[in-house]
Amino acid sequence: MKILVLSGPNLQRLGKREPEIYGHQTLDEVHRDVAALAQTRDAEVDCRQSNHEGTLVDWLGDAQDYGFSGVVFNPGAYTHTSYALYDAIRGCGLPVVEVHLSNPDAREEFRRESKLAPACLGRIAGFGAASYRLGLVGLLDHLGSA
Repeated sequence: MKILVLSGPNLQRLGKREPEIYGHQTLDEVHRDVAALAQTRDAEVDCRQSNHEGTLVDWLGDAQDYGFSGVVFNPGAYTHTSYALYDAIRGCGLPVVEVHLSNPDAREEFRRESKLAPACLGRIAGFGAASYRLGLVGLLDHLGSA
């Protein structure tokens, strides 16, 4: 089983950018942890990051065609603004789990609404880098029972 793991804008700065909010782990370290966990579940992951909304839309749109079974997605700030990503999630034909390192509901007012959550299978937030792993476990459990 192949899972696409996507990260949106500014996440390439993990470990350096506001570590008091986002933690000290780098995105490469997060990806290694997710890959190791996937292996224990007889799954593989393809981890990607882009600061460009259109690239993320393309990856979501192509995911099923490339044999992915689901998506773990940290859309970063696009969470609060992107109808294009909402449409891409709805149209990709795969279950998508939205993940966030911090808890958007405990932060600034503008971060408290996810434009994407209604299109997603579920949402994990506030557990730091573990949010990615928890999202993967939830998605794999869902796929195993589907």
